[in-house]
Amino acid sequence: MPAPPIAPPPPDPAIVTGQLSILDVMIVEDQPLFREMLAVLLADQNGLRVRAVASSTESARHVDVRTLDVALIDLRLPDGDGIRLGRELRLRRPGLGILVLSASDSISTLLDVPGSEAAGWGFLSKNSSLSASALVYAIRAVAAGRTVLDPAIRAQREIRRNSPLTRLSRRQREVVALVADGLTNAAIADRLGISPRSVDAHLNAAYGLLGIPASRERNPRVEAVRSYLQHTTSSWTSAG
Repeated sequence: MPAPPIAPPPPDPAIVTGQLSILDVMIVEDQPLFREMLAVLLADQNGLRVRAVASSTESARHVDVRTLDVALIDLRLPDGDGIRLGRELRLRRPGLGILVLSASDSISTLLDVPGSEAAGWGFLSKNSSLSASALVYAIRAVAAGRTVLDPAIRAQREIRRNSPLTRLSRRQREVVALVADGLTNAAIADRLGISPRSVDAHLNAAYGLLGIPASRERNPRVEAVRSYLQHTTSSWTSAG
């Protein structure tokens, strides 16, 4: 069955304040129609410069990764794997935001990215009904180092029985789920109608219940998203 409708993302603070930074985005997608559609869609958005290629080989041949801020990469490419390409690009451009695109619910493939590298990675399904504004929000989120899961797929995931997530209160699970959607604490507070201080408190409590230690090497928000992936299962059924 198709995914349920999801709430639109909060306004991008940079857009609201008029301080929009320009992001250079590369699309790596082998399906010509989908590649062209993405390129046209994103080229119409303020603050994005877009280049599109069809393969890993073309990305290396035609695009200087050092000039990029974000790469949108198909999970299955004719000459490689999207996760592998993303990690290779990161070696040449540390901090590059990576959004993986897939026609199926392969969201757990993000667990193939080591936790120490997972900040700034995201997953979007080609089958979900993301709007242009939601796509741009996801691009800006990974560019800022946040982890993003497709909200429609994330909403379809079910918590495993006896997993650490069952220790969390309903509100704590809501907050962790919205972190997985790539929202900032301020945006989560606005979405749930609570204060940013309450969001901090819920997150810190969730970190403790999930056994996420304080560490300079690991971002606790990223670790919370990885825990969410590890301890949930998919009930998503693709329409195609």
